Amino acid sequence: MTRTTTTRTRYALIGTGGRAQLYLTALAGPYAATGELVAWGDTNAGRLDWNERRLAEAGLSAPERIDLAAVAAHVARSRIDRVIVTAPDHAHADLVVAALEGGADVVVEKPLTTDADGVRRIADAVERTGRDVVTTFNYRYSPRNAALKQVVADGRIGEVTSVHFEWLLDTSHGADYFRRWHRLKESSGGLLVHKSSHHFDLVNWWLADVPARVYASGGLRFYGAENAARRGLGARPARGTHDGADCDPFALDLREHDLLRGLYLEQEEYDGYLRDQDVFGPGIDIEDNLSVVVDYARGATMTYALNAHAPWEGYTVALNGTKGRAELSVVERGAVLADGGTRPVDPTAHGDTAPDEGLRRTGERLVVQEHFGVAREIPVPQVAGGHGGADDALLRDVFLGAADDDLGRAASWLDGVRALAVGVAGNASLADGLPVRVRDLALGAAQPALDASPVPAGAPRRAALAG
Repeated sequence: MTRTTTTRTRYALIGTGGRAQLYLTALAGPYAATGELVAWGDTNAGRLDWNERRLAEAGLSAPERIDLAAVAAHVARSRIDRVIVTAPDHAHADLVVAALEGGADVVVEKPLTTDADGVRRIADAVERTGRDVVTTFNYRYSPRNAALKQVVADGRIGEVTSVHFEWLLDTSHGADYFRRWHRLKESSGGLLVHKSSHHFDLVNWWLADVPARVYASGGLRFYGAENAARRGLGARPARGTHDGADCDPFALDLREHDLLRGLYLEQEEYDGYLRDQDVFGPGIDIEDNLSVVVDYARGATMTYALNAHAPWEGYTVALNGTKGRAELSVVERGAVLADGGTRPVDPTAHGDTAPDEGLRRTGERLVVQEHFGVAREIPVPQVAGGHGGADDALLRDVFLGAADDDLGRAASWLDGVRALAVGVAGNASLADGLPVRVRDLALGAAQPALDASPVPAGAPRRAALAG
């Protein structure tokens, strides 16, 4: 339902780092007529100073600063309608709860939080305050993922019985999680929570089902000091921003990137946070290779794999059903090159190119093959923009309200719970080596989101898996 109002919605933004720029740009530009940024907060005062200078250069006044120790009071006093949370993952639960208690609705970047306790606290606050929480899952809005959702919704492959899903993060994007705060599980929940919640939400959405049981295996097998020593990499600088003469494709020099230099390098004196730590340094405790088996309430099983050091980036997913099979292949970046460059995807090129360029991968392809029929390629609209053309569509729903949509792309906080549940149960399984029933996470007021799948009445279930 579209949000209608005669005055601009009053927003606060908490966390003003890299991801926040998407929302700052939106409120300063295309959604300035419907939304007003009246307050913001960050644990790093220098980062707020830098963002204020950017606003001033654009002729905009700076929002009021929020004391993060008194978010609820500030939200109530300033009559803030909605709070956007783009702070590090471990802070989500505290900030979401405080914003709700102050009387505001919340938009929170995925993941909703990092653990079961955070889910319980958010669920209790939603129930107590009656306020709304939106979890931003932008990959739902990518045309290729929506096209696969439509194939399933149309019954082209029948009832889904199994899913195979492999996601590859390359040595640019994947490595970045091992440079920053994400490298610590207490901060990010690990990649099963921070990154894979995107992927688990897609499967939950494609299947219109909920996870019932999770088994996970994996480890830190490429990045980190022990792996570097085992492969004989030798001594390395503690960070990428240094004056050494070596050219390391795994190093990130913040001086070479205007945004990263301004947001992080120039603000280190305020909190000591290093955005460019060595990916082969000590202290990393998250996994870079993960495999997960997920049983769903209605009987489908997913096998999922994540690799964070692949030479190219993208994913493949196959859904097997009672009437056929659907396959989606996506290459988001064809190669990461030793000189720091990348090989972009050329969606029009097929086969081999010149020997020095190697194989040029195609961008995306959705194929459906029904039983006793030939394979058919489903056209996927080409849309420019971040996350496969998804970010602009997500922002439209965030700032204007979700329009009527048969595919249900707009995600609620309960969708955030359903996606997070797989990662949290997966982490528990990694810890003890056993499968984990999702209902045993005991998520309090959020538990109903996992006790029944969001499917039409009369759809078949397999209660044994849920119990």
